[in-house]
Amino acid sequence: MGIDRMSIEDRIALVQEIWDSVAGEGEQVPISDAQRTELERRLADSIARPGAVTPWEDVKAQALARARQ
Repeated sequence: MGIDRMSIEDRIALVQEIWDSVAGEGEQVPISDAQRTELERRLADSIARPGAVTPWEDVKAQALARARQ
């Protein structure tokens, strides 16, 4: 396919196109029993201990701050 010969910019654009096509069909992607069990465990934990979770906005802000250092 020669992907390694593409520019980084073109490879990123290709990945974005692929991701957009997959994201549009997300409900069709099956998850394993182990993944379902883990999701259920995490949901139950967040319901039982609502103060123990960190909102996505905070996680993202912390990650971006670390990346700038």
